[in-house]
Formats: sequence, structure tokens, C-alpha cells
Amino acid sequence: MRQASIQRTTKETDVSVALCLEGGEISVSTGIGFFDHMLTALAFYAGFGLELSALGDLHVDGHHTVEDVGIVLGQALREALGDKKGIRRYGMAFVPMDEALCRTVLDLSSRPYLVFDAPMPQPMIGGYDSCLTEEFMRALSVNGGITLHQKREYGGNAHHITEALFKSLGLALKEAVGIAGGDIISTKGAL
Repeated sequence: MRQASIQRTTKETDVSVALCLEGGEISVSTGIGFFDHMLTALAFYAGFGLELSALGDLHVDGHHTVEDVGIVLGQALREALGDKKGIRRYGMAFVPMDEALCRTVLDLSSRPYLVFDAPMPQPMIGGYDSCLTEEFMRALSVNGGITLHQKREYGGNAHHITEALFKSLGLALKEAVGIAGGDIISTKGAL
């Protein structure tokens, strides 16, 4: 089973992640309702089992919690993938949400890079600051070793845009972590 458990404790947050790339139960609790909804959708569309809990300094704001969850989830993904032998490596998905259409393209290359082109029309989605989506994606990319490109093709509702970004990320990850053979998909012979 390709799985990993990671815990990270700082003065600002305490984050625990158990990730299974082969599926399983999904349980998410961060104290930020909309973020829980997005992480649940991400795991569901990726086909992952995910147990994630985070306690953070939400009396300050959600930034530390969202960023640190991205850090720990990225670390767990990297560990669960191991040597990446046999994975498809690349993934791409478009997801429409009502008036919004978003695209995610990624490479599990071990070369982290984020291109995020998804302006948010509204600053807040409930108690979630919409600018934190980019912070999460950056932390996930850097700590997961992912080249990650996300784009809002169009859309006028920050809720719909954010949900399309998380769901398309899940679908692209499902494709990329899938087993396609026994070799490492790289002309270099290593990822």
C-alpha cells in the first residue's frame, strides 16, 4: 500500500495527516469549514484515503492553518509515492462549476514549481480568505515535489472557482499517481 503518516507541530499549528493513495475513508477537520469541504473534495476526486486534522491559531486568521496543511499533505504525498516507479507522472483535468471553468496540469517531477493564474472576484468565501488557495497550492507543490499549473479559464464566483481548482487538482493527481507500468517515466531514469 502506498501510504504515509506525517505530523508537524509548530507554535502556530498542529497538523496530522494519514494518506493512502489506494483509497479509504476521508475525514477532515481544520476548523475552517470551507477548507474542510475543499480538502474532502480533493481526496474524493483523487481516490485517496485521507485522515487529516489541524489545530491552528485561527484567532489570528486561517493563513497558518491552510499553509501548514499544504506542507504536511505535500510531504505525505511525496512519502507515499516512494521512488515513483511505475506512476503515470503527469495529470491534467478541467472542471466546470456553474459559470466557472478551471484547469489543473501537473507533473510529479520532484521539481516543485507553481504557476497559479486564478484571480478571485470576492475576497472571502464564508470564513475562508480566498487568497489562501494559492498559499495552499504553493505549500503542496513545494513539499510534494510537484510542478503545478492552475488556471481559472473564466468565472465570477470565488466559491465556484476555488471548488473547481480543488476538484481538478484531485482528478489530475488521480491520473498522475496511477500505475502505468514498472518503469520510472523519465528519460533520466529517475524522478
